[in-house]
Amino acid sequence: MVARPVDSLVASAIAGDRHAFGDLVEATYRDTYTLALRLTGNEHDARDVTQDAYLRAFRSIDTFRGEAAFSSWLYRVTANCAMSLLSARRRHTHIDLDLVGDQIAGLADSMDPADAVVAAGLSAPIDRALVALPMSSRVVVLLRDVYELSHDEIAATLGISSAAARVRLHRGRAQMRAALAAQGDLIEAEEASRAM
Repeated sequence: MVARPVDSLVASAIAGDRHAFGDLVEATYRDTYTLALRLTGNEHDARDVTQDAYLRAFRSIDTFRGEAAFSSWLYRVTANCAMSLLSARRRHTHIDLDLVGDQIAGLADSMDPADAVVAAGLSAPIDRALVALPMSSRVVVLLRDVYELSHDEIAATLGISSAAARVRLHRGRAQMRAALAAQGDLIEAEEASRAM
């Protein structure tokens, strides 16, 4: 079976072809799940966000106008779902940001090792610094530094100005540098106390 191009699947899904939408899910699942995982910081929430993103995408596929890549539109839907989940959780419970966990265990079994490393992408200290960012900065940092979208693509994906994307990226990177420096100081202090 020859895989159809994403643009063809999108056109068919907009026309109401449910099988095309299913194929579209298969073609985009890994990137969507990985983004959700990096936004939420844990597998359980990432699965919920991914499921919600595809449900929303299915319900609103006819609003996709093709002005940007389908992946950019789906990233926006995924980011909105993650923000909704985390906002609801903040209203109802306390989130312990130190509980990042083993983010890629479920995917590692179904991927070859090189893909698993790429999907895992970030070391534990970077994950902790990333998850600690405000969602608005976290999304921009991920879309720029992991998904390599341009500032203009990020702006279009998130519905913000290019200048806002640049500012959020700059602030997010600065906050991550500060968090990583603090973690480094803590690790050095722990190592020094063990050496005594």
